[in-house]
This record gives sequence, structure tokens and C-alpha cells, in this order.
Amino acid sequence: MIHLDTNYLIGLLVRGSREAADVDRWLASGESIAASAIAWSDFLNGPVSSSEIAQVEMVLQAQIVSFGKNESSVAAELFNKTGRRRGSRFDCLIAATAMANQAKIATLNQADFKLFISFGLRLT
Repeated sequence: MIHLDTNYLIGLLVRGSREAADVDRWLASGESIAASAIAWSDFLNGPVSSSEIAQVEMVLQAQIVSFGKNESSVAAELFNKTGRRRGSRFDCLIAATAMANQAKIATLNQADFKLFISFGLRLT
């Protein structure tokens, strides 16, 4: 399973983008694609049209992963163990969702997520 970060969700809307090519390759190899509810909410902040939302939903096949108690605990742990950086809160939430669901994260902001690798996060 690969969870797409917000920048990958946006990239799916750009014909010929690296993100779209990566997702096509992963799907062709049988990989499952999803997004955390956190990344999905960020994507919906847009601006995106209803047809663009439908386009990305089709790729995800409605696999939006919920954020609950377990993910909350993991996110807080990541936040506290990585220096409580103000701008990292959403990254902690997205990383925690992937970790709690044994998924890798596809992101263009790998530097933001590398801090979490030592705690079990896997990047694509």
C-alpha cells in the first residue's frame, strides 16, 4: 500500500506529471494506492473543481484512510520525538496514518518526512 501525500494528489491532475507517471506505474505493478483523510482534506482545500475531485477519487478508488485514536497516538509521538516543530504537525498526522496502516508514503517533500524514518515510516 502506498499513501499519497497532498502534492501527489495535486500532481494527478497534471497531465504528464512525474506524480501521475509514478501512480500509473504503481497501479500497473499491482500496488494499492490510498490517501490519508488528512492529505485528502488538504487536497480538498484546493482550489479544485468537482470534476478534478472526481478524477482523483477514481484513481484512489475511494480509499481514503481514516484518522483515529491509534493514528493520533503515533502522530503525537512523532511530533514530540522530532523536536515539536510547529510546521511539522500535518506531516506527523500524514506519517502516522501511513505507519499505522503499514503503508509507504509517496511525497515530493521527502526531506520533511525523513525525520520519521527512524520511527518506522517508509518512503517510496
